Amino acid sequence: MATEAIEAQQKQGGGFFEWIERVGNRVPHPVLMFLYLIIAVIVLSHILYLFGVSVTDEVVTPVPREQLAQLQGALGGTIVPYNPYTSEIVELPDFVVQTQTIPIRSLLTSEGLRHIFTSFQPNFTGFAVLGVLFLAILGAGVAEQAGLMNALIRKMVAVTPAGWLTFAMILIGVISSIASDAGYLILIPLAAAAFASVGRHPLAGLAAAYAGVAAVFTVNFIPTPIDAMLTEITNEAIVLAAGQPITLGANLIWNAASALLMTIVATAVTSRIIEPRLGAWDPAQGDASAASGGPEISADLEARGLRWALFAFLGLLALVLLLTVIPGAPLRSPEGQTSGNAPIMDSLLFLITLFFLVAGIAFGRAVGTITSSADVIGFITKTFQGLGGMVLMFLAISQFIALFNYSNMPTVIAVNLAELLQQVNIGALPLLILMTLVIVLLDFIMPGSVPKWAIFAPIFVPLFIRLEVAPQSVLAAYRIGDSPVNPITPLMVYLPFILTVAQRYQKSAGIGTIIALMLPYTVALTIAWLVLLVIFFLLNIPLGPGYLPQVG
Repeated sequence: MATEAIEAQQKQGGGFFEWIERVGNRVPHPVLMFLYLIIAVIVLSHILYLFGVSVTDEVVTPVPREQLAQLQGALGGTIVPYNPYTSEIVELPDFVVQTQTIPIRSLLTSEGLRHIFTSFQPNFTGFAVLGVLFLAILGAGVAEQAGLMNALIRKMVAVTPAGWLTFAMILIGVISSIASDAGYLILIPLAAAAFASVGRHPLAGLAAAYAGVAAVFTVNFIPTPIDAMLTEITNEAIVLAAGQPITLGANLIWNAASALLMTIVATAVTSRIIEPRLGAWDPAQGDASAASGGPEISADLEARGLRWALFAFLGLLALVLLLTVIPGAPLRSPEGQTSGNAPIMDSLLFLITLFFLVAGIAFGRAVGTITSSADVIGFITKTFQGLGGMVLMFLAISQFIALFNYSNMPTVIAVNLAELLQQVNIGALPLLILMTLVIVLLDFIMPGSVPKWAIFAPIFVPLFIRLEVAPQSVLAAYRIGDSPVNPITPLMVYLPFILTVAQRYQKSAGIGTIIALMLPYTVALTIAWLVLLVIFFLLNIPLGPGYLPQVG
């Protein structure tokens, strides 16, 4: 339904997406664009500061458990939180709700200018994406240079029916959120190469995987680390309305249904809109070395290499399981859990890198592309050589995001919009949909899932409880608003990497190319997802086992 509407619009508009691509590609280089945005933020922050703009809001903030644990360790474990009235030991919550007045902070005052100069280096070195990028690329780079990635692509294409390749790539992208950001750095390049290997346009594969990874980020078939954080924030907001806390399973059915439906919709968008628009791919448009398929390896040697890689993978997997499943194992939480905030969950990106590294080395040794440790170092060095431009873009992006957040403008905008919604008297379901659309708009300037929910939860969860809308419904609606815009916002921190991958196959690709590719997914997924929310709400379908959309 949503896809047909977009397809009809494309036919009527003729070159609508081409126009978006042309306009988008005419914007300054991303580095210059973010420099201009930094200047705009600095000037605007001072203007709003002079007018005394501020908001007062209830904000969910984490309790500094780690700092307390460090202090206890330093003092011999003598600090015990207790109720001074009853003298009973109390358990610290993960989050607390605090009323805060948040003013606009100028970047042109003495304090603001001091912050610009003193935070420049921490803003860059503390930019988490940078570490994620280098870590993920390390293992994947060795696997690619050794020939394992191309062998895996050929194997995957051989065992996957031709008509299911798109669906499989998107589905894997959706599931990849269990490993946080690994999908961006590993799956998207792999999907582009897989499409190229079967004669399909690699940018269609890139777009499909990108949609699965980014546009459906907040739902999955199994609980993810981000689910635990969103649930805890929701529970702290529920306290304000004297409601009953929810569990990690409150959105379990909703998440699974959403993940499946969004995969189907994204598959339809890819096959009916993206690929027809892109047409046939000419390898001359890209980097010949990128599309060459890697080192030439005979079929017999490749089969041998895959066996060695599988044995290495299984050996490492056995070691990880040994460190996880046994009671008291180091990768279990102190409470004995292997989900949520357990060490195994926090280690997933490192483990994925390690698996690729070990399997890549085993494959290379078997087929002869790796003969010594020097070859491995050479592969890593070669992988990192092409990242200079991307690192420069990350430098500019990290400064913009840090200064924008320092000014408090995103928070002030979000709170004002939330307060405006509170005053709208249009009924529970329309208000729920309107809240979702507001979050969609805010996602352009506040892509992070957790920070936005920390602002919105204390406002909307109590409001909707009073309207007899269950907190799990509010959380479900938030997931819709937080995801589909991710692939098209300029603040998507992995956009420089996505652009770099696209330029392997189309040297002329720019930001406009990526936005034009991903816009149909954003529109189609948002419409389809909202329809699913309405169906769940009106039919009172459980969002999780025992968790109905409406109170009472």
